[in-house]
Amino acid sequence: QVQLVESGGGMVQPGGSLRLSCVGSGFSSNAMGWFRQPPGKEREFVAGLRWSGGRTKYADFVKGRFTISGDNAANTIWLQMNNLQPEDTAVYYCKGMSAATWTPLYGPYGQGTQVTVSS
Repeated sequence: QVQLVESGGGMVQPGGSLRLSCVGSGFSSNAMGWFRQPPGKEREFVAGLRWSGGRTKYADFVKGRFTISGDNAANTIWLQMNNLQPEDTAVYYCKGMSAATWTPLYGPYGQGTQVTVSS
């Protein structure tokens, strides 16, 4: 059974930082990544990490503010988010991904973790 448990979200002021964590189990993949769903919008890709070689990919809106890292043996990834802005407000999800296409694996997402950026 696939399980994805995200944590680390919260409420911060603009310019603040958060570090998200995700532990996955019940599946194997050659990459993992973060996605987010802002209020009233579609879910979108944020960042991905290939286990082999450690290559990363980021959405343009990250603009050097976010850093993805992970532990393949533990099927765990993290997302360090700095200089958060109100437009980063969203529910953040992690997912196994295809390293070839940078697309999420088939199957449900976890519960996600809420990130709210507000003054």
